[in-house]
Amino acid sequence: MSDRRILRLSGSDAKSFLQGLVTNNVDRLGDGLVYAALLTPQGKYIADFFLAADGDAVLLDVEASLAEGLLKRLNMYRLRADVQVEMTDLQVKRGTGDAPEGALADPRHADLGWRLYGPEGGDDGSDWDAIRVAHCIPETGIELGPESYILEAGFEALKGVDFRKGCYVGQEVTARMKHKTELRKGFRTVQVEGAAPAGTEITAGGKPVGTLFTQSGGKGIAYLRFDRAKGEMQAGGARVTWQE
Repeated sequence: MSDRRILRLSGSDAKSFLQGLVTNNVDRLGDGLVYAALLTPQGKYIADFFLAADGDAVLLDVEASLAEGLLKRLNMYRLRADVQVEMTDLQVKRGTGDAPEGALADPRHADLGWRLYGPEGGDDGSDWDAIRVAHCIPETGIELGPESYILEAGFEALKGVDFRKGCYVGQEVTARMKHKTELRKGFRTVQVEGAAPAGTEITAGGKPVGTLFTQSGGKGIAYLRFDRAKGEMQAGGARVTWQE
């Protein structure tokens, strides 16, 4: 798990500071891991991460390529709050078998097993792509990017957003997408015959329909425009089909 970095937020305002920024309810840290995201004011994705209680402090488990930028952004928001944000040397282990002492369940889906924070990293060799594809769970840097909206990315089903927690950055746009509009685009698990590189455009009748991403076992995660995703579709040399 060398592709993850662990930040620590400490200080008397650490939890209230996060509560005003992230998409999920930080008050749930007492129940285990909290999956959340930080958004732009326009409601677009900046980073997704796990939050874990560490005494009075909070650990933030994020994809390594986003860690430095996230650290700078959190410090920018800090202003006069009593909160310190630092990079740690902690690592994360994960697995889907019996959970070791101190491990916390991945809140996104039971099949994703557990995560454990400590001096050693690694995993138990589980087929993570197969699990993600089966349950349409997007990943940073593959499916998730700067143009992503979390509701199109399935964060509600993944327990990554709370609509009753109050304000956070990007909350207004996210709430409007939830309550006032019907989602016309989003990630779905599709059937795939053949293979195509992640990021390959999907077409139907010569018209763009979406993009094919992670694939495993004859299935894939696709970002689709629902009104066009009908019948047999193509993604490079692969055939793609989707049933609502």
